[in-house]
This record gives sequence, structure tokens and C-alpha cells, in this order.
Amino acid sequence: MSKIERIEIMQVDLIPKVVRTDAIQAFTKQETPIVRITTDDGIVGTGYAYTVGTGGSAVIAMLRDDMAPKLLGRDPALIEQIWKDLFFHVHANAIGATVSLSLAAIDLALWDIRCQKAGEPLWRLAGGAQERLPLYSTEGGWLNFTVEELVDGALEAKEQGFLGCKPKVGKPSAAEDVTRLEAVRDAVGPDFAVMVDANQVFTVSEAIRRARLFEPLDLAWFEEPMPAEDMRGHMRLSASTSLPVAIGESLYHPNHFREYLANDACSIVQVDVARIGGITPWLKVAHIAESFNISVCPHYLMEIHVSLCAAVPNAQWVEYIPQLTDLTTTSMRIEDGHAYPPDAPGIGIAWDMAVIEDRRVEGSYAEIRKGSSA
Repeated sequence: MSKIERIEIMQVDLIPKVVRTDAIQAFTKQETPIVRITTDDGIVGTGYAYTVGTGGSAVIAMLRDDMAPKLLGRDPALIEQIWKDLFFHVHANAIGATVSLSLAAIDLALWDIRCQKAGEPLWRLAGGAQERLPLYSTEGGWLNFTVEELVDGALEAKEQGFLGCKPKVGKPSAAEDVTRLEAVRDAVGPDFAVMVDANQVFTVSEAIRRARLFEPLDLAWFEEPMPAEDMRGHMRLSASTSLPVAIGESLYHPNHFREYLANDACSIVQVDVARIGGITPWLKVAHIAESFNISVCPHYLMEIHVSLCAAVPNAQWVEYIPQLTDLTTTSMRIEDGHAYPPDAPGIGIAWDMAVIEDRRVEGSYAEIRKGSSA
């Protein structure tokens, strides 16, 4: 039995390659907390999470002060036990983003250790259900883009071999949203998937109204139409439209997904491995969705989600938004509009630690080991 003897914590900030604006926010910076766990037999596992510009320091503090010290001397193979112990250790702060993001960084690192010890890639060890996944792009669809830029982005995605694209919606005028989407649909044709994402901006009545206006465009799904905490609103919307309703990136516990599914409040699950608290609960959500015959199309984090989607049978799409390019030495394999999970042992991310150490945020680094203080 190996034991955890050292935990390193740090943060790196990443600036998106394109300006990203949706209906409620501008994504100008990704704060990226990173955790490295070293065992007494020399295995190093690396995990990470992210925030949309704020809150990274809170995650670093929770990892440093409350979670990492509890890992020392633990058997890294007991991932379920560790996850539950840490969750209840900080239960006064749960359920929410800071706890889930902190748990995710640790959980990913522990799975990285498990996969390395087994000599297997994550996608095989966690299930091995699919060898490739269809890929759609969000990069050309931001709300700040003009109609012309939106169409150019959709056509570029199609020319590059992607099988779908996702424009943002949420303009003050419903007619403007419809005009933008009609231009995209006319440009790409009927056989190219078009999804839309409202980023929780609408009221119930406006979501129902816009869904009716969007229906003739044959959309793959209507994503985050309302605030995630409004489950009854999503129930009303789902009952009123033929469009698949997608939710999940703003839910933070498997039980939240269970309630949505049990109440027919969605028909696409977009569980985010960082915001749900790691691989351990992500797999549970995917299998809960499978029991309802519901597809998983996770939010963001393509570098890890390609492996998780390949692990389960009901994953349908991977979202293309590259973000870790500057911090890694290899890229996700893409062929014929599909993403392929990596076959190297581990969770599938080849970190460039020299770059990470050079770019880490000043004051964010902490090392936890026996006899040391953060």
C-alpha cells in the first residue's frame, strides 16, 4: 500500500485566445488551480480546476488550509473514501463552487495516480465505452460577434471538419437572436448540428417564447436557458417545447442532476468535471443519466472530458474550446470531426511543469508534507 507524502498547490492564469462574451459575462481570464500529489513510491498525480476570472484564490486557500493536510498518509487508491471524507470535512461550506472545484483538483490527481499505477489511460480504466466522440466548436459563436463573424465562425468550423457549432443567444431582442441563428443555419445547411447557449439569462416566460421562435431552426439543444436553481422553470420549458433542454454546467452535486432528471426538467446533461467535484461524481452523474436514457454532452474542459466521454456509453458530444494549450506538451487528437482519447497511462493531460512553474501566480504556491506548514 502506498501513501500520500506530499501535496503541491499552485495557480496559473490563462487568457483566452479570443474574446469570449456571453449573455451574462465576459470570459477574460481563466484562473487555474493545480494540485500535484506525490506518493511514497514516487508516483505523481496532477489535477486541476478552473474559474471564470474570479474565485481562484478561494479555491487555493481551501486546498491549502482545509483539504490538502487531510491527505497526508492516506492511501491514494481509496478515492471514494477520500472524496467523501473531504466533502464532509468542509460540509459547512458545501454544496457550492469552491468546495467542488477544490475536490475536483484533488480527485483528478488521485485518478491520475490510479491510472498510472494500473498502466491504463483514464478512458479505459473508467469504462472504455467509446473510442472516439463527435466534436462541436463553440469558439466561433460568442455573443459579442457580429452576424458576419458568427457565420464565418460556423463555416470555418464546418470546413475544419467539426460536426457542429454552438452560437450564444441572449440578445435583448428575440428577433436579433433569430436573425443571427437563421444566418448560421442557412450558411451551414441542414446536416450540420447547431446548438445554442443562453447562459442562464432568461426568465421562464422568455425562455418559453424564444424556444418557440427557435424551433423551426432544428437545433440540437437549448442550453442553460434559465438560472440553474430554477428547476420548476426548466420543467415548464421542457414540457412546452420540442427542443432538447440542456443543463448541468452550473450544478454542483449528483443529487441536483437526479432531481432534474426525475422531474423531466432536461433532456441533455452537461456535467462539468470541475464543477461537480471531480471524476468520481462525474461518472456517477453520467450513469444516472444513462438510467434515464439521457445523453451526456459535458461543458468545457475538452482535454479531460474527451477521456470521460469515451469511458461511458451515453456521451454524445465533446465541446471544442482549447484552453490548456500553453500549459501542455501535446494536443487532443482530432480526425474526421471526432476527438480521440489519449492512450498514455494517466488522465490524459501532458503537463509542461516548467511552463507552469514559470507562470504560476505569485503567492499561490504551497507545499504540504509531514512536518511542514503551508
